[in-house]
Amino acid sequence: MSEVKVRKLPYGGWNNCISIGNGTIELIVTTDVGPRIIRYGFTGRENELCEVESTKGLTGGDEWRIYGGHRLWHSPESRQRTYGPDNSPVQWQEITDGIRTRQDIEPDTRIAKEMEITIAADSSVKILHRLTNTGTWPVELAVWSITAMATGGREIIPQTGRDTGLLPNRFISLWPYTKLNDPRLCFGNKYIMLRQDPGTKAPLKIGTSNENGWAAYFNHNRLFIKYYRHFPNTGYPDFGVSYETYVNDFMLEMETLSPLSLLVPGKHAEHAERWELFDNVPMPSDDEAEIDKALTGRVQTVRT
Repeated sequence: MSEVKVRKLPYGGWNNCISIGNGTIELIVTTDVGPRIIRYGFTGRENELCEVESTKGLTGGDEWRIYGGHRLWHSPESRQRTYGPDNSPVQWQEITDGIRTRQDIEPDTRIAKEMEITIAADSSVKILHRLTNTGTWPVELAVWSITAMATGGREIIPQTGRDTGLLPNRFISLWPYTKLNDPRLCFGNKYIMLRQDPGTKAPLKIGTSNENGWAAYFNHNRLFIKYYRHFPNTGYPDFGVSYETYVNDFMLEMETLSPLSLLVPGKHAEHAERWELFDNVPMPSDDEAEIDKALTGRVQTVRT
């Protein structure tokens, strides 16, 4: 079993990043800004996450920046509360097989963001996201975990197959700028497929009640799988969806959400994700038989 090593190093123009590696995979977490995971991939290979060239190495300032990588927000989305800048240094400490990183309390919302990031002996990563209400009144929110993926891949979202008889069995939320005839988007019988195209700038976003609790992204001849827990018969943001995805010309975001909760002062809400990465997995087309073949033996039941 490979030992997990935590070390400090410069990366992407930031001098104080933290590497978490086991010889097979490596994560890099920024501490000059954040909390944010800016890299995840096999050691010495391509980054599976998006890096935004124009914001690399930047710190400070009052504007919100898209750095790429993996970040923690709270939903429902609003311009005032969601886009608080994460341009300042974060606290971090080493824990067993990883680190804990914490942002200073957001001045406008009084919400504190924290992530516990740990890795196993293989490619598995577990991220525990925590939001704490340090204010003086209750706040309704959902923990919102967003992973911006590198360009050129194809996302697979399973559709709910639960038999509900004469009643509907799934939700699909559409944002105003989403066009259902967008060639990047394909609805199959079992899956929703979304392709990232660097030549298409127009944004697209959908949400779904992903009861299966996973989504996948094929890129670089690899397969990335993101797991979380969907809670049925529970309130979620954006018309009741626990999974959302956004795409433009420089990234594709895979977004999971916890149920909505009324967070009273002093209490926290948590949301866990597990990541896995497989090598030598060719990207399938939108043919669902090809997708099934690529996923068989790799997608597991949810265990967060």
